[in-house]
Amino acid sequence: MSSQTINFETIKEKALQIRINSLKMIHAAKSGHPGGSLSIADILATLYFGDHLKHNPKDPKAEDRDILVVSKGHSSPAVYSALGLAGFFNIEDTINFRKLGSPFQGHIDCVRVPGVEMSTGSLGHGLSNANGFAIAAKLDKTKRKVFAVLSDGELQEGQSWEAFMAAAHFQLNNLVVFIDRNRIQLDGFTETTMALNPLEDKLRAFNWNTEVIDGHSVEEINSALEKAYKAAESSDKPFAIIANTVKGKGVSFMEDQVSWHGVAPKDEDLEKALEELK
Repeated sequence: MSSQTINFETIKEKALQIRINSLKMIHAAKSGHPGGSLSIADILATLYFGDHLKHNPKDPKAEDRDILVVSKGHSSPAVYSALGLAGFFNIEDTINFRKLGSPFQGHIDCVRVPGVEMSTGSLGHGLSNANGFAIAAKLDKTKRKVFAVLSDGELQEGQSWEAFMAAAHFQLNNLVVFIDRNRIQLDGFTETTMALNPLEDKLRAFNWNTEVIDGHSVEEINSALEKAYKAAESSDKPFAIIANTVKGKGVSFMEDQVSWHGVAPKDEDLEKALEELK
């Protein structure tokens, strides 16, 4: 869709709502992953509310839908929030996040949650799954687009690079991958744990079209997606978008802090965070 017809203010408002609801869910559960949920809010909002990801909440398995694989399944609060706002279910129900019997588990579940295409959480597997969807779309001769959202920490796993290599080999130009480059993983900064740079050079060497953007600018996210679609018209390469993000984006005391990878906000933390977001 042309950027001239996209309401960026609406997308920004949806991203804000994703952040607010994600924090409320994690606080209520006293468990979850706030940092990485907040860092992908703008990406999810642009996909769902910028008319990029073709979806139908009334028919989640519609044959003409696009596919989104969120490989970083521990960022489930952001995914559930986006799906709820998009109308797949009542977003108020997500307050039961991580409760016994709730479909809204700590890692996303494609069996029990409408709109989730792949159960993920074992990091490094998402791109391989996305490749499978993209290959199937080509075999079926459909116009389906396949999107994936990867964490940067999982790129330290060998399977991720096997999947990058396979996507280029099978000429999956119907595949667009976002890398949530927040530079933090469970036990520290990625460049200390296992350096990924020069990431752009590596992806280009693996025969991917690659764009580097501000992952919190919905305008840049939209522009990168439009470039990916245009590239697919003349190139057989898959498209990677390295989205430079901030872990915990939007909440000052969470931003760029390793400690907020998987810690639930206490009452006073939530109150302060919501004040900042609102």
